[in-house]
Amino acid sequence: MDFRLLLRPVRTFRAMSLHVGRGWLAEARKKTMAISEARKAEIIKEFATHEGDTGSPEVQIAVLTENIRELTEHLKEHRHDFSSRRGLLAMVSKRNRLSGYLKKTDRDRYLTLIQKLGLRK
Repeated sequence: MDFRLLLRPVRTFRAMSLHVGRGWLAEARKKTMAISEARKAEIIKEFATHEGDTGSPEVQIAVLTENIRELTEHLKEHRHDFSSRRGLLAMVSKRNRLSGYLKKTDRDRYLTLIQKLGLRK
């Protein structure tokens, strides 16, 4: 009899792979706090300065504003979600930097944008 067979473990450990159906993953992505892809596309279309524009300050500020509004609603219900609160503060800070840049470079565009978004000066 071959004793090596007795020394081998009956079952070897394999890294468990997360095998889930597409429906579950898509459903999990819908429950994130970020705005939906469709809503983001609407915002980009509304605030874009030219075709294919996703990086102009207007678009970035508008998308950040929508994310901030969604996250603020989330934090009203989940007061102890400190990780999300930290992300909210980072988004607000980024929006302030972008709006400061826009105010410095083109004040008319800045004033139009804050009026459309309903932001304070």
